[in-house]
Amino acid sequence: MIWFQFVLCLAIILFAGTRLARYGDTIADESRLGRIWIGVVLIAFITTMPELVTGVSSVALVGSPDLALGVVLGSCCFNLLIVALLDIRHTRTPVLTMASPRHALTIRWGTMLIAIAGAGIAFGGVAIPSIPGWLGIPSILILALYLLGMWWIFRRERSHRSDAAPPVSAAPDSLSMRAVGIRFAVAAAAVIAAGIWLSYIGDGISETTGWGGTFVGALFLAITTSAPELVIAFTALRIGAVALAVAGLLGANMLNMAILVPIDLAHGAGCVLAAVSSSQLIIAGVAITMSLVVIAGLRFGRSRKLLRIASWYAPVLIAFYIVGAYALFASISGMW
Repeated sequence: MIWFQFVLCLAIILFAGTRLARYGDTIADESRLGRIWIGVVLIAFITTMPELVTGVSSVALVGSPDLALGVVLGSCCFNLLIVALLDIRHTRTPVLTMASPRHALTIRWGTMLIAIAGAGIAFGGVAIPSIPGWLGIPSILILALYLLGMWWIFRRERSHRSDAAPPVSAAPDSLSMRAVGIRFAVAAAAVIAAGIWLSYIGDGISETTGWGGTFVGALFLAITTSAPELVIAFTALRIGAVALAVAGLLGANMLNMAILVPIDLAHGAGCVLAAVSSSQLIIAGVAITMSLVVIAGLRFGRSRKLLRIASWYAPVLIAFYIVGAYALFASISGMW
């Protein structure tokens, strides 16, 4: 029964996440901002809603910091895996070669934020009193750097407004902006409800299988909550908006780390990074390594693929994800 609920919740997030992208992009298109800025901010915000709700619910309602952080860091890894899947799907040329080199700034900021979270896990985060609870120093630093990074990216993108984004899936012309806004709100409510439900499902899977919150969060829930990123990225790739597809994934990773602030506040018992198991360092290490591979792919991309199937970085990203999942499972099962 628990697995049926898991599949049903996945279907809800897929359906509602697609609608969020459709109506959210229609609203964003009115602003005529660039593809990268729309992807990093609006699309990333839309697709990160499940991670936000699931992470906060995991600590506030279920009481599982490992489940919450596993979702956040596992989602970062899965988003980078999607980059490899996009490259395989983009049969003509390497997907990172087609994307703008300006993506390198976004992925560098995201890597730095993940590294700060990893340091907080390794050395134990220090928390200070806040309203309504406690807020860890690493979370404060991550939020400050996230806002600084958004400001930096916005300044850079202002000079590239000609790179305007077409709608990913435009709403029908018969719909007014008010109707689009209402449908957007309904889809967002569905994602939020599914995210809350998902935290309970994850706790049930953890107890049923004995795999632990870290593994369940980093694998099952992270993949589920990243379903909107997957759908939107492949939709954008299909219409030729490669920059939008990649920007949405990299921007989601930055926002995933900023989610640590509400998770910290919802935890309410000191820094959440100090309350998780050391196995979370495996996920953080994999996320950082995969980020560095994407940076190298942007910097040293080629015009042709290996055997016309995938670029060099695609199998490397897939291999790191699989090895990381095995290492995490071995760690929580006592094999190591």
